[in-house]
Amino acid sequence: MDAPGMNDADADQPDVNQHDADEHAIHRRKTASDRPGVAQPVPKRPVPVQPWNRIFVGMLVMFAVMLGAWEWYWRDFGVTPSIRNTDGLWAIQRRRIDNGEGDATVLFGASRVYFDMQLPVWERLAGKRPIQLAFEGTTPLVYLEDLAADPKFTGRALVGVAPDVFFTGFAYRGRAAKYTHKESPSERVGQWLSMRFVEPYFAFYDPDYALATVLRRQPWPDRPGKHASIDVRKLSQTDAGRNTHMWSKVENDPDYRALARSVWAQDFEPPYDPPPEKIKELIKAEIERAVKVVKTLRERGVPVLFVRMPSDGRYLEYENTLFPRAETWDALLAATGAPGIHFQDYPELNQDWNLPEWSHLSQADAERFTAALYGVVARDFWKAQADATSAH
Repeated sequence: MDAPGMNDADADQPDVNQHDADEHAIHRRKTASDRPGVAQPVPKRPVPVQPWNRIFVGMLVMFAVMLGAWEWYWRDFGVTPSIRNTDGLWAIQRRRIDNGEGDATVLFGASRVYFDMQLPVWERLAGKRPIQLAFEGTTPLVYLEDLAADPKFTGRALVGVAPDVFFTGFAYRGRAAKYTHKESPSERVGQWLSMRFVEPYFAFYDPDYALATVLRRQPWPDRPGKHASIDVRKLSQTDAGRNTHMWSKVENDPDYRALARSVWAQDFEPPYDPPPEKIKELIKAEIERAVKVVKTLRERGVPVLFVRMPSDGRYLEYENTLFPRAETWDALLAATGAPGIHFQDYPELNQDWNLPEWSHLSQADAERFTAALYGVVARDFWKAQADATSAH
């Protein structure tokens, strides 16, 4: 007897549940429990018939178009290819000391030494290119300590002093020495490939214009109780030897220059971070730290020369307010016994320099300043080196 509600028409209909079960069985991957004692088979899935070659070519064309559009956009903005200032790039210069150039002049400091000391100018005047180990936003003491512990370094140390960085121990890029000592062969190869086949040709490869960075910098609404700060933007161009100069856009584009200034200005008004009471403690601690490293280097016969690089406008006012010269620069020289060159003490260094965002020299003035500084160094401090170079 037929079940209630069953008729001939119903009997002719396919069993939907059975069809679904059969379909599931086709695609279900069998496990070892389904085939006891038999190795688990490799699952096979049918590949749909598609024009895969054309799809692949179309994908490549789309990728090239999108990449080209992104590159064109930043080129139109004024960005040009530049070598990335990575820990790996720093490591290449650091290894020069261990590979036979331990008697070289080495430049330490933050971004002012990094941007404003033009290596080709120094090389032309001294006859030998210095080694650039400065890093933006980083106290030079972290890398001076690294070389103080390396007996292969027997040269000369020119140490830039940016008050708000040096006397607080700020080390935004302070891991390069550790990276150098632990750098793997694959990391070296990656650095070599990048700086030869990618960085010299693609403007968008600059970290400042990575898509994630650009998205993060959009004017998103602030969270309640939070105020978003403005990140430091691209300011410089670097070559493979770490010679660096100010990016021309900072000098020539009024809007971009105003943006760069607004980044620094975030720190110029109270409440200060760190507060003045804490700054006094940091100043004392960093001077004591400098005393130790200068003593170590002096015992090995390495002369240390401190240099206060130029600043101007509101940035100089801020430095004079929180880092007065008597409590910082003068105290540093007195405690360490090392000589120093303050730009305000020498007419040839205290000129009407062009510092577009108050903290770094334009490229043209950086070249002039480097020549003037070398003249002071050779005349008043490292005269023996200059005489030896001339004799050579």
